[in-house]
Parts: sequence; C-alpha cells; structure tokens
Amino acid sequence: MTSPSDMALQKTLEEAFDALCASIDTLCRHVDRHPPQLWCLPSDGGQPRSAAAWLREALTDMWYHDGQDGRATRNYVGVVAADEALMALAEAVNRGKDHFGEVITQIRTALPADRLSAMRAALPLRPSAVNAHLCDDGLARLHLKQCWRRVLIAPAPVARIRLAWYSNGRSIKRLSVQDAERLLMQLDTSADHVRIQYRKLAALPSDEPLAQVQAQAPLMRANLFYVEPLDDGRQRQAMNIAMPLFVPSPNGRLPHCNQPPAAPPETRTRARRSDSRIDDEPWLPSIRVHRYRY
Repeated sequence: MTSPSDMALQKTLEEAFDALCASIDTLCRHVDRHPPQLWCLPSDGGQPRSAAAWLREALTDMWYHDGQDGRATRNYVGVVAADEALMALAEAVNRGKDHFGEVITQIRTALPADRLSAMRAALPLRPSAVNAHLCDDGLARLHLKQCWRRVLIAPAPVARIRLAWYSNGRSIKRLSVQDAERLLMQLDTSADHVRIQYRKLAALPSDEPLAQVQAQAPLMRANLFYVEPLDDGRQRQAMNIAMPLFVPSPNGRLPHCNQPPAAPPETRTRARRSDSRIDDEPWLPSIRVHRYRY
C-alpha cells in the first residue's frame, strides 16, 4: 500500500519531470522559430539535419533503447551559436535537470530502490501533453543519466574550438591488498582462475599498493579559445563534450571549429608514456587490478 509520503514524493517527481520537459520544449520551440547556426557531428554515418531537428533529438533523448547497457549514454557532439535569449533557455534546461536530479537523490535516500523503479516506470504512462512526444508507445523506460546530464554552456564568447577524439582514457583507483581480496571474495571462489589470483595476491607484501584500472569509452574533447580572458585570467578551457555546447554569440555566428573524424580511431594514436608507473598487464585480471612499477 502506498503511503502518503510516497505519494508526495511521486507528485514531486512528476512535477520535476514535467518542468524539465517544459523547459526543453520551450527551447526547441524557440529554435524552430529562430534557427541558430549549428555544427554537429553526424551520428551513425547519417547526414546532418537541421539545427532544430538535431537539438530536439539531443535534448529529448531520455529513454533506454532495446538492449542498451544501463551504464551507457548516447552522445550528441555539437556546437550552437546562441544569442542571449537562447543562452537563457539553455540555462533554464540545466536548472530543470539539476532539480530533477535532486529529487531523484531525495527519493533514493528516503525509499527502497524498487519504489524509485516503480515511480520512474510510471512517468511516461501519464497522459501529459508536455511529454507525450518523448516516447513512441508510452512504455519506454526512463534513462536517468540521460535525463539529468547537463547541456554545456561556455561562459564567454569563443574565438575558435579545437575538437579531437580522446580514445585512450582510463580511470585509476588505488587499492590495498585487503581491498583486492574483498573484491575477489565477491567472485566465485571455487573457480580455478579465481583461486590462482588468490594465490598471486597472497604472494604480495600486505602493504603493497595496487591500481584498479578501467578503460573509458572514447569521448570528444574540445579546447575552447576565448575572445577575451575569463575573470580568472584563463583564455583557454578544455572540456569533454557529449551534449550540445552553447557558446554566446552576439552576431549569431559560430566560432571557427575544425572538422574531427565522425568516429574515434580504432587504434592508439598517441605513444604510450614511457614514465607510466602501472604495469601494462593486469596482475588480477578478473578485477582489473595492476601492480605499480618500481
């Protein structure tokens, strides 16, 4: 039975979601009336579309596709020359995303995970005129990461943008031998390959630091060169762009952008650092743990 507090949180979630959808719809309607200059990376080898069509797809893509990995998000790499009105609308979308994310966090803290799943599943089933066009059959599953990831907003006019794929990134987490042992214990400890890794771990000094390495998906990196230095003195800024980047443009023109390849390179394009302190081969493959070089 649903409690009054659960119903109140459900209502708060629905209101936050509808407000987010309304802010996106307002921005898209503005772009329909006043199409900005826009550059975008063609997706799936397709032909470039109008600014309005591309932006609408990028901002309303908040649903899982069949078979999609829940950790993966779809990228929409593009640069939008935004006047003052469009910049304000983009900021409003981000406020809606931030508020929706805050409500999700509140629900996760207050309720069991299955209640959030039920609330999320109910969102597209409501007869809402605001978001009816956001899913094909009303049975789509909401992708929370794609809901609250923000559009990118440059803080000042940009002279030029240098775009390049970054396809060799990795995240590194420092572990102790005890941490690695706990991770191995979560696997099938009766399996031969896990037993072998236990023996390898037991042979290490108990105070030896280890590194857990996770290869990251390719991403587009943008280097922004500002017309004037920012308040902190910087005239250049690097950022990863997986969502449209709105740049202030009083004259409505795009800054100069190079044309990167439509897909990341299949092989490593940069030489491996000679001073890397982490072994190339994992010491404990099942948990992606490497040893440091000394």
